[in-house]
Amino acid sequence: MVKAIVGANWGDEGKGKITDMLGQESDIIVRFQGGSNAGHTIINNYGKFALHLLPSGVFYDHTTSVIGNGVALNIPFLFKEIQGLVERGVPKPRILVSDRAQILMPYHILFDQYEEERLGKASFGSTKSGIAPFYSDKYAKIGFQVSELFADEQVIREKIARVCEQKNVILEHLYHKPAIDENELYNTIMEYKEMVAPYVCDVAAYLHQAIKDGKNILLEGQLGSLKDPDFGIYPMVTSSSTLAAYGAIGAGIPPYEIKEIVTVVKAYSSAVGAGEFVSEIFGEEADELRKRGGDGGEYGATTGRPRRMGWFDAVASRYGCRIQGATAVALTVLDVLGYLDEIPVCVGYEIDGKVTKDFPTTVQLAKAKPVYEVLPGWKEEIRGITKYEDLPENCRKYIEFIEKELEVPVTMVSNGPGREEIIHR
Repeated sequence: MVKAIVGANWGDEGKGKITDMLGQESDIIVRFQGGSNAGHTIINNYGKFALHLLPSGVFYDHTTSVIGNGVALNIPFLFKEIQGLVERGVPKPRILVSDRAQILMPYHILFDQYEEERLGKASFGSTKSGIAPFYSDKYAKIGFQVSELFADEQVIREKIARVCEQKNVILEHLYHKPAIDENELYNTIMEYKEMVAPYVCDVAAYLHQAIKDGKNILLEGQLGSLKDPDFGIYPMVTSSSTLAAYGAIGAGIPPYEIKEIVTVVKAYSSAVGAGEFVSEIFGEEADELRKRGGDGGEYGATTGRPRRMGWFDAVASRYGCRIQGATAVALTVLDVLGYLDEIPVCVGYEIDGKVTKDFPTTVQLAKAKPVYEVLPGWKEEIRGITKYEDLPENCRKYIEFIEKELEVPVTMVSNGPGREEIIHR
């Protein structure tokens, strides 16, 4: 049985915790897109971790963690991450890397930094992890696939020469930065080969067999619907598809095998990076929510940047669930809102004097003003509650209001950062 876990919003919905939880009943967990540019924060018996490339199931001894072909594979980063876990007492996870995954190169990171620098105020708020240059190269067909590491030396050197010819023109004339040294790049690639060799596998064939054997497979996405390059707030998006549908491609399985799509929705809104954000709040109101939010506050798991804060956006979240094909919703960080007397919920967008409940394209989004409905708060701590009926009445009303707006059943409610702090409905 294949299940996907994805985000409905701008990322940072708390997928790490839910994946970690669903990992208990999974045999295989697959990261299917993105790179080390975002992180999932997980709190368990071993401590608190921020994972970037590794799937969130690495803490279980019964799971196999897979890096799918859709991932931007930063090889040294992956190794640091594995070592970091082992050093903190986590048993060494079983990891497989797709032979069709492509490799994030050191020059991708440099190009990302140089471009943000060049754009100045018009920059994308990139994490400078090399993601956009990596995917650009993949689709321009000048990327390096893991399988290519095992080609003959001459073949690799010829490809390096072709790539450097193009890159060095840009480095010299657009960025005025030093050229890439071909020998140095070859040596780096050979180091990468040595690091990754023990893990390389035909992941698509492995998953094909696993499905036949009736294994439980969890597809883990990074970021959320609104950062998808097709359906998100383009151009302030990521460079790979964040949607469950892409999980089939990014892992190498048939689309009809994905039976459940658990979409994680946050009980309020937050976003990292630039882009349209209709229900955004500012000043003291935002500071208070940021300080209380998440575990240890709303700061990016990768960058440490303070996240932009906002009230729950029903328009964006309903759209985010629809585009994911959500079969169930996990509502997270609900416990954070316990301090509020009243909780505004954005239920519509006013654009040019008309109110819409449909999420528009970016050009229209830029003109949208939030239309709020205010719900009463519950003014108490709900952490530690494990039964839905034990939640305060106003808290249940808030969940049910959101459920009605989303048009998808809310089956899990997370009321704290710990693995056990979850209410099943």
